[in-house]
Amino acid sequence: MTEIFSGEWMAKFGEAWNAEPTLSGELGKIGFSSTIAYGFHEEEQPRGVLVIENGRVVSAAAFSGQPLSWDMRASKEDWEKWAKKPPGLMGLGMAYTARKLRFKVGDYGAMIKDPRMAGPFIKSFEVMGRV
Repeated sequence: MTEIFSGEWMAKFGEAWNAEPTLSGELGKIGFSSTIAYGFHEEEQPRGVLVIENGRVVSAAAFSGQPLSWDMRASKEDWEKWAKKPPGLMGLGMAYTARKLRFKVGDYGAMIKDPRMAGPFIKSFEVMGRV
């Protein structure tokens, strides 16, 4: 199995993201463009990055110092658990409240209150499980 958030893993995640209409399609409808990083709590830098333009991933790679719109962190065990069994809205809220999921950059509260973004955010965890 490819290491989670490695460059190869991120490329597969980007392909799966673009193939999921309830993720890329819904975010495309609202013109969502962002640079999203994923990593682990204990590390200084994130591991992987998706660059999204109008809902679609245009770049998926290992982190290399890009400016970020979002930087999400959790333990490796939690990321792997969520990839196997994606959390719903309540599960993500509990993970955020318990500080299992942290945002070094980005506003979780504003995002989760916007149903146009909350649904795709939750769907992204399901898509991780396809990698």
